[in-house]
Amino acid sequence: MAALVVLLMVTGCGSGDSGGDRAAISEAGRGDVPQAVDGAGPAAERGGAGPAAERGGAGPAADTRVDQRSIVYTGSIRVQVDDVEAAARAATGAATRAGGFVGGDQRRSSDADAVAELTLRVPADRFYPVVEELAGLGRQERRQIDTEDVTEETVDLDARIITQRARVESARRLLDRADSISDLISLENELARREADLASLEAKKRRLADLTALSTITVTLVGPDVSTADEEREIGFLAGLSGGWTVFLASMTVLLTVLGAVLPWLLVLGVPLGALWWLSRRRRRRVRPEPALVAPVGTPPPPGADLTSSKVSESPPVPGARSAP
Repeated sequence: MAALVVLLMVTGCGSGDSGGDRAAISEAGRGDVPQAVDGAGPAAERGGAGPAAERGGAGPAADTRVDQRSIVYTGSIRVQVDDVEAAARAATGAATRAGGFVGGDQRRSSDADAVAELTLRVPADRFYPVVEELAGLGRQERRQIDTEDVTEETVDLDARIITQRARVESARRLLDRADSISDLISLENELARREADLASLEAKKRRLADLTALSTITVTLVGPDVSTADEEREIGFLAGLSGGWTVFLASMTVLLTVLGAVLPWLLVLGVPLGALWWLSRRRRRRVRPEPALVAPVGTPPPPGADLTSSKVSESPPVPGARSAP
């Protein structure tokens, strides 16, 4: 059984490698594996055609007709109408009649310059008729339609899903043969990893199927006073001046807000601290000693002083003493 566990771990290195799975299936016994699953992995990965491709025939994946391809349609349209609310109801009704639904609804109502932006999801085969119906609600100003062919990605996902399902089945069969706790834990971890990979692939397939089955149309309905130029970004000196003034006002608003938040703290803490600092400074001035006006006796003259022109202070005459001749 340990050999089976080692073989399973080796084959689990890559989710797209089907050769190891076939070896694991052979080790577990080919008798209990359906023939369709056993032969689908490598053939699907090579060309996505399965057994039909091995027989030389063209399977469903080899069909290159337009109606058999997976195409994602996305479109956006801008229409100017007289009544935005009425046009929005008409657009919603068009999507509902086509078998779709409204995926998003944003409106701004203000008399004649009202704007409504709707996101419609409609079946792919009803995409162009719905677009034309939306254009007929008023005067069309802009239309953009994009398509993306995801046929190859869809075929690749189908092949990988088939292969991954076979890998999961092989891991389950080996798990049934586990005869020790260590083998059971290893096989359970490997099976959980393979099942998680399979779930991820199936989620991608469902996402692609949703995009191809339902197309997305973004319709913008504007009132008669809203022009396309109003929504375009302006450039030039005046536009820069206007933008700079707006930023200046916003900055001043932020500055005043911060000042208003800090001012109470300044009044509560700043005024007492300032008063204490002023009193301590005044006290230091009072106790500061006065500088000596006369240099003490015996102090040598500063370097570079002119001794010839300096006046020597005479001591006061002593009473009764004679002056020298």
